[in-house]
Amino acid sequence: MIVLQPIQPQNTIPGKKRIGILVVAYNAISTLSKVLRRIPAKVWNDVEEVAVFDDASEDDTFELGLGFKTNARLKKLTVIKNNVNLGYGGNQMQGYQYFINKGFDIVILLHGDGQYAPEILEDLYMPLLRDEAEAVFGSRMMTEHGGPLKGGMPLYKFIGNRILTFFENKILDMSLTEFHSGYRAYSLKALEQVDFSKMTNDFHFDTEIIIKLHHQGFKIKEIPIPTYYGDEISYVNGMKYAKDVFWSVVHYKRTLAGYFRYPEFEEYFIHYPLKDSKYSSHYHFQRLSGANNDILDIGCGEGFFAERIAKADNRVVGIDILPEVKQGSSLLTYIQVDLDQGLDPAIKQLKGKLFDKIILQDVLEHLRHPEPLLEDCLNMLKPNGQILVSVPNVANITVRLLLLFGSFEYMERGILDKTHVRFFTRRTIRKLIENSGYEVQKSLMSIIPIELTLGLSAQNPLMKTASEILNALTFFFPTLFGYQCIFTASRKRNPK
Repeated sequence: MIVLQPIQPQNTIPGKKRIGILVVAYNAISTLSKVLRRIPAKVWNDVEEVAVFDDASEDDTFELGLGFKTNARLKKLTVIKNNVNLGYGGNQMQGYQYFINKGFDIVILLHGDGQYAPEILEDLYMPLLRDEAEAVFGSRMMTEHGGPLKGGMPLYKFIGNRILTFFENKILDMSLTEFHSGYRAYSLKALEQVDFSKMTNDFHFDTEIIIKLHHQGFKIKEIPIPTYYGDEISYVNGMKYAKDVFWSVVHYKRTLAGYFRYPEFEEYFIHYPLKDSKYSSHYHFQRLSGANNDILDIGCGEGFFAERIAKADNRVVGIDILPEVKQGSSLLTYIQVDLDQGLDPAIKQLKGKLFDKIILQDVLEHLRHPEPLLEDCLNMLKPNGQILVSVPNVANITVRLLLLFGSFEYMERGILDKTHVRFFTRRTIRKLIENSGYEVQKSLMSIIPIELTLGLSAQNPLMKTASEILNALTFFFPTLFGYQCIFTASRKRNPK
């Protein structure tokens, strides 16, 4: 039995942050004691607790940990065994919550299988102590310790790592040298702001947490670490892991685009994200809004489009059902109104104010009876004012193809958004506008926002080309390829 000299509870950084080490272990009876012995004395002095979380191992990992604690007389060592196997990600989440609940400031993730060098633990937490980052990742791809191949990383794993990292950097607009090292340190204040509730319990948890930290603006710092591949048993299925990583990135991008609400990233879902592609509805509305106008944005959502048109010296008032909006600073006034109940509360609050433009972007399809809203808008226009209206085109080719194959499934967003209660073609929306006292001045059709469907940037050269092709098809076949019907209209000059 290995016996260590007792380490007295000291701290070489008194008055500083509380540091914990989370050791995740599964069937690590042959490696765990070696990992704990390799933790330098200075690190034992710096940290307040080392917690081994045994993920319901089938061997005696837990008993070994308890024996090591007793023989080495390590008061700072805690050994916990999960009642059921939580998986690699689930075990981490439980460990992070453990340190968060105890009020720690920093946690370092260390694997019990010896794949990562405990000798350089200090390198991971020092940048956090100096407030240089909220997360520190060890990278085997940096060459200071000889690089991954010299450390024994199999060539196929090296190639796979590089391909996945390139893909992740490209899609996520990041520049990490490696996404797939499990040697990490985190600020627990940052982790407290990450929603773990629906994240995976599998190995691609490490990818999901990178995505969330990056999305939420936390700074990530990389440090070089040595590569080690021994005879330990690997529980990672490489092909499944690569597939899971790929779909994690795709799910994140599609959630951001509002195409689908994937549960692991649902907190980032925006029901109506701005479309940046040329010939999209937002592209047309931005031009139709003009400059230096008084604008009423009905159904303004979080205020993202209002922020955009306010940059052209427009004075924007927003109306929506939300209690508050994220981009409220771009609005002169925000008024909470249930549009199904009409605009009376807003009319009273605005005290007779009239507008040059009233925007109704994808609003009317949500109302069972849109006529009263259009009539209220008529009375809020200046003499030469205009309403700008868009609705989804239910005659679009995508819906026609679904019907052809006997499908009419509602979705999170798009033409068949599950919150839509009315459906329009170009002819029926024009008729509704004209019957409500307006004279149509211009009619446009937006293109299918293919970049949102694919989760790619509108600035991607492929997407730019696709937009031009779709615009040509929409020009020649507007009712077939048009995604949204867009109208500008003003008060009829000689209403009957």
